[in-house]
Amino acid sequence: MKERTVEPHLFIILGATGDLTRRKLLPALFHLRTYGELEKQNTLIVGAALPELSQEAFRLWAYEGLGSSGSRHASDLRQWCDDHVYYQPLREGKLADYEALAKYIAQFEVARNLPQNRIFYLALPPTIVPETLELLDQTGLLKSHGWVRVVFEKPFGHDFHSARALNTRLHRYLEESQIYRIDHYLGKETVQNLLAFRFANPIFESLWNRNTVESVEITVAEDLGVEHRGAYYQGAGALRDMVQNHLTQLLTVVGMEVPTSFEASEIQAEKLKVLRSVSPIRPQDVIFGQYAAWDVAGQRISGYLEERGVPPDSKTETYVALKLEIHNWRWRGVPFYLRTGRRLPRKITQVAVTFRSAPIQVFRSLEPGSLNPNKLLIMLQPSEGFSLCFSVKTPGRPFKFADRALRFDYGQAFGGELPEAYETLLRDVMIGDQTLFVTADFTETAWRLYDPLLLSPRPVHVYTAGSWGPQEADALVEQNGLSWQLGW
Repeated sequence: MKERTVEPHLFIILGATGDLTRRKLLPALFHLRTYGELEKQNTLIVGAALPELSQEAFRLWAYEGLGSSGSRHASDLRQWCDDHVYYQPLREGKLADYEALAKYIAQFEVARNLPQNRIFYLALPPTIVPETLELLDQTGLLKSHGWVRVVFEKPFGHDFHSARALNTRLHRYLEESQIYRIDHYLGKETVQNLLAFRFANPIFESLWNRNTVESVEITVAEDLGVEHRGAYYQGAGALRDMVQNHLTQLLTVVGMEVPTSFEASEIQAEKLKVLRSVSPIRPQDVIFGQYAAWDVAGQRISGYLEERGVPPDSKTETYVALKLEIHNWRWRGVPFYLRTGRRLPRKITQVAVTFRSAPIQVFRSLEPGSLNPNKLLIMLQPSEGFSLCFSVKTPGRPFKFADRALRFDYGQAFGGELPEAYETLLRDVMIGDQTLFVTADFTETAWRLYDPLLLSPRPVHVYTAGSWGPQEADALVEQNGLSWQLGW
């Protein structure tokens, strides 16, 4: 693969004084510069937001945020802010402010002799995105002699019809090649390495099918509750907030066919094929849950119904476990289990692949259950790496087996800190690589798959905060003689 270079550009953040900018975007941009991914003046940042801040006040705000985020190379922070960070006040929905922003950018590009390459990062509430695009278009900011790319955060609609309406609106102003729908899970090194793991190692790709794989589990567990997001979560729930995007993206990376090349269009096409091959999900194969209060050792953890912004009679799910099947030659008959929830025992993101047992039990005379199937565990959080579990004979007599694992830990293998997901994704926007981003077709197809589950009546089972979810979720996998995998 030919490595692309970052061309000089302006990185314009709309909603620049928000939490996302301070915790994720500015640290990612700073680290890209300090690790040599960007030339000194390749990326200049213009923050645009409501407060009437001076440029110096915004730089100080950025500097303090970078310091509190634990950014590496902290001694360079102040100089980087002074050299790279700028500010223009902007009230959302005000045409005059967007005209002022357009004038500011035009003058800036002339003064710095920039080629009119622009990235607009919309760190904004989804309700004002369409109006913002219209104002950017009216003021000519989406047209230039260079390239223009626009980055959007989820949610990308709240059902199929709203997603299609949003995409129609986006395409009124932008080509699909200019649109970068970001899913930070796809920026993790292990997700990218999963592609390399499969397609660069024939020993595993040859086993990656229904003949040798018994089941696949994808888990995204959160140990926190909804925290201060109660009002948002009440209108979303775990299916919309996590399953439709993050878990489904992981599903398609695991299940996709070998692409003809590593180009973005080829990888996205194969992921879409997988999604379109998923059979309709049966209501009985979906378990919804909601965490309840937990008292332990004199400490009380609030239940979902006690969270701020949540009605006392809410039926919004904070937990989802479901089973689905990919109806194609590679995967037909293999159950895929997706699970996510809040207030679970620990924060963990993983993919667990369980392989089939040998067709002939040579060791059938041994104690039943002493020989377990091989399992491949792909960890994304809290650490990143792979673990392959296999059976070995224990020393001496009697003849019996024990499970042991071969492990690869990304951090230990390569040393240093791994790039944060936003560092990877922002650099990909800068070089115009859409491989790790979400397409319009993918978004709409995912919503089409899950909409029936959102529209049908569903029981919501209560589980205790700090547990692994409702008992009904265990029964879902036990139907196939399986149990949930819980990391290494």
